[in-house]
Amino acid sequence: MNKKINNILIFILLILSIFLVGAYIIEFGLGHEPCNLCLYQRFPYFISIILILSIFFIKKSQKTILMILALVSISGAALAFYHVGIEQGFISEAVCEVGKINVENTDIKQLQKDLSNSPLGCKNVTFRIFGLSLATINAIFSIFLSVIFIKLHLNYGKN
Repeated sequence: MNKKINNILIFILLILSIFLVGAYIIEFGLGHEPCNLCLYQRFPYFISIILILSIFFIKKSQKTILMILALVSISGAALAFYHVGIEQGFISEAVCEVGKINVENTDIKQLQKDLSNSPLGCKNVTFRIFGLSLATINAIFSIFLSVIFIKLHLNYGKN
């Protein structure tokens, strides 16, 4: 693999790592609870990091790994677009259904406990950057990554 492709992959590896660290800072540092889909959207990033690292350490099948990276990014984009659809109300919330809370319960402590144990719905956007939800940013970035990995795959071995 040539130096230009290596530099592109190192840059993507850095960006993926920054996105994941940012997600954990937003979650644990700033206290924004992620919904189930937010958590699922991290998996393609982890898989991509592992695959990119494998390109550097395993010299065989690099072209195949680039295509797998493209497929992983496309699946990440699909998941992110699904999440955006839920946020915008185009798709019903099935994966992130909010837990049922007994509102007839007159015990305040039990109601507080029910609320704290209830999972966050995917429709609730608790953090935005430049007015965009993290799912929207993830969808755009994943499409961008897909295009890059497809181009790298198609141009593999060409100078």
